[in-house]
Amino acid sequence: MENSVIGDDRHMPDRLDHELLDAGGGRRLDRFGERIVDRPALGAGGRVRDPEAWERADLRYDRGRGWRAGPRWHDGSQDAQSPWTISMGDLSLELRPSQTGQVGVFPEHASSIAWLRRQVLLSGAEGRDRAEGGDGDDGTPGAADAHPVRVMNLFGHTGLATLALAAAGATVTHVDASRPAIAQARRNAGLSGLADRPVRWIVDDAVAFVEREERRGQRYEGVILDPPAYGHAGRQPWRLEDRLDGLLRAVAAVLDPESGFVLLSAHTSGLSADTLGSALAAALGPARERIESGTLTLSARSGARLEAGWFARIGVRSGSARGGGGGHGGRGGRAGSVGGSHGPEDAR
Repeated sequence: MENSVIGDDRHMPDRLDHELLDAGGGRRLDRFGERIVDRPALGAGGRVRDPEAWERADLRYDRGRGWRAGPRWHDGSQDAQSPWTISMGDLSLELRPSQTGQVGVFPEHASSIAWLRRQVLLSGAEGRDRAEGGDGDDGTPGAADAHPVRVMNLFGHTGLATLALAAAGATVTHVDASRPAIAQARRNAGLSGLADRPVRWIVDDAVAFVEREERRGQRYEGVILDPPAYGHAGRQPWRLEDRLDGLLRAVAAVLDPESGFVLLSAHTSGLSADTLGSALAAALGPARERIESGTLTLSARSGARLEAGWFARIGVRSGSARGGGGGHGGRGGRAGSVGGSHGPEDAR
């Protein structure tokens, strides 16, 4: 199993309306398009490095107090908490402050877009090769068109990964327990010109949905999951550390056993990259030697580094090609329902 640290800028899209400006003292300072946002982040240790930058924040979130507008909004001419739009590569996303201190996007997910899209192309080529009995394909654009690639995005939130996959030609099942998150994801699809792509928007508990898909005999070429630290499955409390193995076994049961790809991320204190990698290896069995795992980080303009969680992933198994590129950055805390969106208690 390969271990690595995934940085913030090596695999990011060319057009990215986000920058981590500074981090420290348990907080992070991000620029999302035209607005600078100051929020808690459990992974932001050490001291702040650019105190003046924090004074320019347009929005500040504190647990127990909620959101406050920065000085330039105090004349009342505009609402600092009104929605605004940013670009993540070729995607457009609506941002809006939530009651849990989030804004609707987790920037480190942008660094996985290239990797995810490559998996779609490789999976489409591999499926066509199996169907036609050919010798393979080089994974060039258009390969996915030859074989529909089905991907399930669990805890899909506002849809960045879902839209990246849909733009690459995948058929996506997006699952989140939060109706507002699903509604925002659908708005993002419209903003990105992808409203007509084959995406199923499912408001449901993620674990229950996967188990039903297994009973129905459904199979997917890829699964993405970014589960919260805490939540509820129905009326039962849910803790990721206790449920991770069972969740991954359920995922393995619906994953294409020949060439399926998985991207798992988590932000829960008590876990690690090795924990995620070992859990994924145990669930998938013989494919374990292809699993990569590492730390989610973002580097700030000030020189600070924000470590906000861990990932484990396995790419498409192909005769000559292995999924490459891509990675993750970092983010602030979140938690929530088992089926979906997150709040401030995770370690990001």
